Amino acid sequence: MNLSSLARARADAGRPIRVALIGAGKFGSMFLAQAPHIAGLSVTHIADLDPERARTACRTVGWTAERIAATTYRDDGLEVVRADVDVVIEATGAPEAGLNHARAALDAGKHVVMVNVEADVLAGPVLAAQARAAGLVYSMAYGDQPALVSEMVDWARAAGFQVAAAGKGTKYLPAYHQVTPDGVWDHYGLTPEQARDAGMNPQMFNSFLDGTKSAIEMAAIANACGLDVPEAGLAFPPCGVDDLAHVLRPRSVGGQLDGDGMVEVVSSVERDGRPVFRDLRWGVYVILKAQNDYAAACFRQYGLPTDSSGRYAAMYKPFHLIGMELSISVLSAALRGEATGSTREWRGDAVAVAKKALTAGEMLDGEGGFTVWGRACPAATSAREGLLPIGLAHRVRLRRNVAQGAVLRMADVELDESATGVRLRRQMLEAR
Repeated sequence: MNLSSLARARADAGRPIRVALIGAGKFGSMFLAQAPHIAGLSVTHIADLDPERARTACRTVGWTAERIAATTYRDDGLEVVRADVDVVIEATGAPEAGLNHARAALDAGKHVVMVNVEADVLAGPVLAAQARAAGLVYSMAYGDQPALVSEMVDWARAAGFQVAAAGKGTKYLPAYHQVTPDGVWDHYGLTPEQARDAGMNPQMFNSFLDGTKSAIEMAAIANACGLDVPEAGLAFPPCGVDDLAHVLRPRSVGGQLDGDGMVEVVSSVERDGRPVFRDLRWGVYVILKAQNDYAAACFRQYGLPTDSSGRYAAMYKPFHLIGMELSISVLSAALRGEATGSTREWRGDAVAVAKKALTAGEMLDGEGGFTVWGRACPAATSAREGLLPIGLAHRVRLRRNVAQGAVLRMADVELDESATGVRLRRQMLEAR
């Protein structure tokens, strides 16, 4: 509860926390909007494939001409990780680039805040181990759902509750798995021209819609919190906040989950398209399980929404501010030496599923594209069956035909064995 005062002390001492940001897209821009208003924090370096775009982002979020001029801009993230900074934020969203930037930053003795959940799910256990060995912080990005859920899970366990389930809300219908970038804007109520004028990337926004981003985020939460991923993938049950504790409990007691200790995403629309009452589309939740009758009674006495037994209760946060909250991770890493959530073990994965019938020789286009979507699955299943992580399903060529709806395997594609993502995933598989 004292991050702001610790940061103020650094400002008063003339030793602000120096930050390098890699990736000046929407998430990075939201962080940049807040950075000038945080005493003791200074963004000194920004890397983006288009440095002028990064300068434009700074102007758009209200930076002064003086602040823009005082900041170093580069087109190569590996340059800024070697700069005189304390914390590196990786916000590119590209798994291969993210892994390379994170490893280089840790090698250079810098704390890493990994906005790039795609890279974290692909090889986060290796990066987390590297950080621990070096006495550094490798952290999830506060403001994004995985870090917020991790905080809620930690709070629940520190208070002595069993965590029955945890996750987030989103807008979901089964048909979304087949949506491609060409049809994505209808689902957001936008025309292609409006989206283009707003600088919105159709493939990125499609990954939010087609279930891929949810799979990646739930795998990240499972890996950070020691929770389990449903064997059949996420079910996305329609559910509002009043019914969370009823729906997100084991089937054995009337709920819809395989058991206690699961991740799941709830939908803000019913399967027929009607809106869910008091939905959690923008929020996160944790389901608490009382360890005794006294705690269960307290749930009801203090107004928590519970199931009919009173044993399961929901706590939730209705909104998240993504990049505008990112400084919490930066300050926590630099001032406390603590991560706001971090991979601890490999329990969940996000694997590639064919959106359509695919033919040998076809090139996959990765997350949010025309060829595959990402499904959450247990890491044990992914490892045993050699499934293809969604993070490796970009710009790789198919070796064989794959039916629509089939899960791809690593052996189905031509992988570059020299790529960092492939090497680290092979390392994870060998370690099991």
